[in-house]
Amino acid sequence: MGIRMNSNQIDQFETSLIEMVFPNQTNHYGTLFGGHALELMDKAAFITASRFARKPMVTACSERVDFKAPVKNGHLVELIGRILKIGNSSVTVSVDMYAENLLSGERLLCAQGRFVLVAVDKCNKPVHLEQNVCQ
Repeated sequence: MGIRMNSNQIDQFETSLIEMVFPNQTNHYGTLFGGHALELMDKAAFITASRFARKPMVTACSERVDFKAPVKNGHLVELIGRILKIGNSSVTVSVDMYAENLLSGERLLCAQGRFVLVAVDKCNKPVHLEQNVCQ
């Protein structure tokens, strides 16, 4: 059955995280490691889903991640997580990652991804999302 929400209610569930890129997070080209970018994106998805569901959440999968441009050492990254879909026990979250040059203010979309997170109980078994999540 899942949770019924209109698009305005879903739009409320957005999370924004800002991180600085330091040399230990970059490769020999001075750009952010892909694995670290995935870690940051998964963190944004986790926080977005957890704030929405108010339940323990675990990542079930990353459906797709597209890297569009490199993130350079010394830039900020802003990760924006948004709820896309709500299932019985799962939430699909889109995450956009932007790089920002601190000196010029120039921003660039660097990666986009979709993550599915599942609500779990103390034994890590999936649990249904409650109808009162949205109230």
